[in-house]
Amino acid sequence: MLQQTPKGARFGEINVEFEHRGDGSMIVRPARQLPPYPTRLTECLHRWAALRPDAVFLAERNPQGAWRKILYADALKIARHIASALIARGLNADRPLLILSGNSIDHALMGLGAMYAGVPYCPVSPPYSLMSGDFGKLTHIMETLTPGLVYAQDGTAFSKALLHVVPPDTEIAISVGDVPGRAVTLFDALCQTPAHSEIEACFDAVGPDSIAKFLLTSGSTAMPKVVINTHRMLCANQVMIRETFLSLKDAPPILLDWLPWNHTFGGNHNFGLALFNGGSLYIDEGRPAPGGMTASVRNLLEISPTIYFNVPKGYEMLVPYLQADANLRAKFFSRLKMMFFAGASLPAHIWAAIDSLAVQETGARVPMLTGLGSTETAPFSLSANPETSRSGHVGLPVTGNEIKLVPNGRKLEVRVRGPNVTPGYWRQPEQTAKAFDEEGFYKLGDALKPTDPHNLAAGFDFDGRISEDFKLASGTWVSVGPMRAKMIAACAPLVRDVALAGINEDEVSALVILDMDGCRNALPHLAGMDLAQMTEDAALRARFCEGFSALAMAATGSSSRITRAVLLPDHLSIDRGEVTDKGSVNQNAVLETRAALVKDLYSATPPAHVLHASLKKSN
Repeated sequence: MLQQTPKGARFGEINVEFEHRGDGSMIVRPARQLPPYPTRLTECLHRWAALRPDAVFLAERNPQGAWRKILYADALKIARHIASALIARGLNADRPLLILSGNSIDHALMGLGAMYAGVPYCPVSPPYSLMSGDFGKLTHIMETLTPGLVYAQDGTAFSKALLHVVPPDTEIAISVGDVPGRAVTLFDALCQTPAHSEIEACFDAVGPDSIAKFLLTSGSTAMPKVVINTHRMLCANQVMIRETFLSLKDAPPILLDWLPWNHTFGGNHNFGLALFNGGSLYIDEGRPAPGGMTASVRNLLEISPTIYFNVPKGYEMLVPYLQADANLRAKFFSRLKMMFFAGASLPAHIWAAIDSLAVQETGARVPMLTGLGSTETAPFSLSANPETSRSGHVGLPVTGNEIKLVPNGRKLEVRVRGPNVTPGYWRQPEQTAKAFDEEGFYKLGDALKPTDPHNLAAGFDFDGRISEDFKLASGTWVSVGPMRAKMIAACAPLVRDVALAGINEDEVSALVILDMDGCRNALPHLAGMDLAQMTEDAALRARFCEGFSALAMAATGSSSRITRAVLLPDHLSIDRGEVTDKGSVNQNAVLETRAALVKDLYSATPPAHVLHASLKKSN
């Protein structure tokens, strides 16, 4: 009999209770209580500096390619020096630390030093500084947070943004480079600050409701909201993770991870998982982007993770390397206990390929898990289990969380309550009030549906974003989330995402965002073409129309059938809000900014760039 999980992999059972209410809503809560959690996240630094002082906490490649490593004892020492520097500068919630750079050891130490001193910090997405044309979002963030210190790893790389948005009287700190025309403080100088006389008092003053960090939302609005993350949220959430992935209690985890710390998945879930459990986090400078996987593969040939986190695109790009390289395959699976994905659905053929590779290498499948959460929930809120996990299935609320399912049109809107949920948005009381219902449940904005209506304990499936759904002229609702997933799967590997149009129209149409890597892999002659050239390629258009038409023919009605499509010839814009810094597509923004293309889709005589689904079966 095939072993279903690797040896030593343990997972907690999620047993829940259901409360059905007269208004049609339902509360789902775990039967077990959440165990105690620490007062502050930085207690973990003291714990592991005492128990595992010489263990690697963080590691990154230096310019020469060797691993630079920080041990737990050193991390605590440096964090205390940085904390002393921030205390001396009078930083606080009204004058927090702003971090503009990507993942790095210096970034981590700045954040830990801030939390140790009781100073909130905010990691900002690098694209807001490096890819934006007008720095609009970065300016909004600066005005909302009013930071007392701004840190950038590389002053030269970030100089344009720093000079544009940082007031002359606000201090700038950097690790390398310079900022022309501005005085800067070097990271090394902060690390040499003598211990402040009040450092112990400041550490002790940090309580569960003290703000640890600010994280920014990135998809539903033109300007990011600033989400308060308290120490209670972060510590409680790590206990929730630990009670779900019981293997974390058996041995410190080893992670190789690229996921950005300015997002809750990488910065709270994964970084926190390493710190909370005394693990080692190797910072992967690679990522699932053109040319980025080479670095990730090099790292995986040296570092064997016990838990591996990625987005679906990352797994898709990793599979061919695992299939082609026996050494990589052996190293990757040698001590892997589980994998986890978030952010989108993992295509079935990629999931099957990973299962096959795991069985080939080890004789057992390695559990691939997912769930549901948000920046406001720290993020771990619902989780699948190894037996039920599949794309689209988000499982049940984890220990310490409870959810409320509220009828909303044809769907069940999900709301969350627990110690991991934010108290609100910083300096945005109106947005905070809108985000919670009268019982204190946070409104995720997502919909769920029972996996098995006759057995609610089987968990729930994701049923799209409430705000994205719309009605056709017939009054029939279009469920955007599931339709997008079906379109992407039917046209795999050509399509990364779609924006669905059709409000008050007779039929559904799509604006299609191509996956350039997937297109080139499927059709090698596209190598060297830019996006605009790809959309004009006859072979690509024919290949797309095959999957597009097959999906249309399988549909059962107008609300589930996409009849026309346009392949977008240019990239989505982060400045116009069409795409977030983590690559998520903002449906409504795309439809608004591409209104002319939407008009073409519904023209009585559509132009040539509009593709039509064939509803005739070929002989």
